[in-house]
Amino acid sequence: MIPIDGGVMRAIAPHFTGQAGARQAQIIAEVAPVLQSTLESFDITTSLRIAHFLAQTCHESAGYRTTEEFASGDQYEGRVDLGNIHPGDGRRYKGRGLLQLTGRANYRTYGEALGVDLEGNPLRAAEPALSLRIACEYWKRHKINPDCDRDDIITVTRKINGGLNGLADRRTLLARAKSELARIEAHRIDGRHPDPRPVLHRGSVGEAVGALQTLLRTFGFELAIDQDFGPATELAVKEFQRAHGLTVDGIVGPKTWDALDPGRDPVEDPNFPRIRAYRSSDDPEWPANWSIEPTERDFAAIAAQEAR
Repeated sequence: MIPIDGGVMRAIAPHFTGQAGARQAQIIAEVAPVLQSTLESFDITTSLRIAHFLAQTCHESAGYRTTEEFASGDQYEGRVDLGNIHPGDGRRYKGRGLLQLTGRANYRTYGEALGVDLEGNPLRAAEPALSLRIACEYWKRHKINPDCDRDDIITVTRKINGGLNGLADRRTLLARAKSELARIEAHRIDGRHPDPRPVLHRGSVGEAVGALQTLLRTFGFELAIDQDFGPATELAVKEFQRAHGLTVDGIVGPKTWDALDPGRDPVEDPNFPRIRAYRSSDDPEWPANWSIEPTERDFAAIAAQEAR
């Protein structure tokens, strides 16, 4: 499992100042020591599962700055479907926790599952560390891990929210989570495999990324060569890794470089193809702006592209 801590939560969440920032810092500080062990105990252990979990909990907790919904809870008064059958239950069992546990019946159910009397002590659901366990239990009961494995943010959001409220923000947070986790994993790979070739991942930019995209195009992937390792490049890398029996993590380390082009350094090798995706204004069919003189392999790549 990728090592994760409060730094990941801070990297994903929006930045707040003042009272909101202080509350965010407190929540992250209380969750951080148990984050990895808790996720691991609920099998939220792959990059996709962790990314979706962090994105959803970050959104539902307003950027990790609250574990209690801002509204009073009066809107839940008399909601028999939530088990709110006594006067005052709406406020007493308002949304709390990283995923906003709501209603007397849910407090009872999740409290029993975790061995905590949440029905008798509803404020405990707002305790950050306990709210993490509650969120993970909800994740397990609603079988969200398989949806994460498909990278299906629509289904994940429906299971969390009941609809698609805040989908744009959830997508933004998911992209941040994926980039941060990729950065962490790339750092680990760098340490395990000393190699002059760069370890590339979602969020990487620069000449090496352009070289990677050029190589992927020679394998039939229709990528823009923009030197920006975004979602499309990550997907192409994963498909390439899957087809070549490599670990499918979307991170380009030594083994993926070797499979793409054995024994060559994509930055230093002067014979490495440097085709760029910019088009000249007067000839839209021909790539322009070479970083070095084109090689025979460059022309072969163009011919293969035109033949498709």
